[in-house]
Amino acid sequence: MPKLKKKKKKKIIKKKKVKILQKSKKQDMSVKKPNIFKAEEKVEIKKVKKQATEKRQYNIKDYVVYPKHGVGKILAVEKANIGQIDIQFYKILIEKEKLTLTVPINQQFNLRPISTLNQINKCISILKSKPKIKRTMWSRRAQEYDQKINSGKIYELAEVVKDLNKNTDIIADQSYSERQLFEKAYERLKSEFEAVLNIKPEEVQKKMDKALGRNQNILSEQ
Repeated sequence: MPKLKKKKKKKIIKKKKVKILQKSKKQDMSVKKPNIFKAEEKVEIKKVKKQATEKRQYNIKDYVVYPKHGVGKILAVEKANIGQIDIQFYKILIEKEKLTLTVPINQQFNLRPISTLNQINKCISILKSKPKIKRTMWSRRAQEYDQKINSGKIYELAEVVKDLNKNTDIIADQSYSERQLFEKAYERLKSEFEAVLNIKPEEVQKKMDKALGRNQNILSEQ
């Protein structure tokens, strides 16, 4: 009888050992997993940091677009000490408005380079297309047009010119506010065409008016 008791004790000890081994394996697995996740998180953080430090540099005599004022030319890159901090900024001449802007380089997200020739060609095709007039109150549409003009996006600018264009000599066909918005968008678009195509303003106007199917004397009469 005492021999049987010894065998049972041995079996119980073996079961306990198996359970202890299983627990230790689980603990090892739980320790390894967080290390994998930590490594993945570090990679993602590095990517974000690289994107945030990306900057575009403009040079003197480069043309740029400032959304609220249109096309400008960089006259100089200057430094100033403000509150014991050295700040670099661009001096930009907006010739159409006879305005000189100072834009800090660390705020250059407000600027964009002038369009490419392909983008200008796409604008011409937009001007040739049919206008899309929404059946909403003019005050609401006027606000939308103004936002598009000041967005700095050349395709949206071309859409405003196309939608507000009137192929007629009769001024009464357009309200005063319509004419104001049309002329503002037209001049902004024209100035960018001039900078990209590097041709005379008269030739740019002919090109735009032809695309719009517009009498070339209408704008000057208004």
